[in-house]
Amino acid sequence: MSEDILVEAIDGVLEVTINRPQARNAMTKAVAEAIAAAMDRLEREVELRCAILNGAGGTFCSGMDLKGFLTGELPVDARGGFGGLTTWTPSKPVIAAVDGFALAGGFELALACDMIVANEGARFGVPEVKRGLVAGGGACVVLPRLLPRALALELVLTGEPIDARRALELGLINRVTSGPAIEAARELARAIVRNGPLALAASKAIVRESWNWPVEEVNAHQNPYLAHVFTSEDAKEGARAFAEKREPQWQGR
Repeated sequence: MSEDILVEAIDGVLEVTINRPQARNAMTKAVAEAIAAAMDRLEREVELRCAILNGAGGTFCSGMDLKGFLTGELPVDARGGFGGLTTWTPSKPVIAAVDGFALAGGFELALACDMIVANEGARFGVPEVKRGLVAGGGACVVLPRLLPRALALELVLTGEPIDARRALELGLINRVTSGPAIEAARELARAIVRNGPLALAASKAIVRESWNWPVEEVNAHQNPYLAHVFTSEDAKEGARAFAEKREPQWQGR
């Protein structure tokens, strides 16, 4: 794995850190592939329940490494797209912990995560138009699904950034903290990993995929995600733990 990324498992949470502070964590192909590999590990290892993606040195990600772009390199993974995560997501939750800049592809990478926690000094934006480019890593598609069209267009057509408070007002991020974003992300992750792993995966899948389900077909699409959860050992354990007033011991089956 590239030295430009750090990966550590802590109490069921896989912490993935982009480690190119000298380049404001600009994305390279090697880093994109390393993030994709970390997400594969999250998916594969049963004891891992959640991931946090963050950047070293006070910046989340400033987007594509333009020096690499000029030599013909694209910072994408064959399956995961830009940053290894924008065109594929693991079944388990991923939290973006944003300090400093999340710009261009860096903003799109954060949007590809399931939740975003940011330091109050964070800045979000898609300035591609200022460079004669298009935000092709998902922003032009995702932002209109999250915001009124006029606001989405303002972000992608002016290229001007917004601060963390404005992002929170718009519903783009979950929490703003005065301290390091990683600490608030860890708090959120701890609340997540206490819950049943099968239920977490099914709930994430339904939330992410149901936006385009016709109303009359919701149950038909949702039921395949639910069936194995309600008949699982974890469902029985959750009920027993509630009745016995104790913390459940999840098995992931």
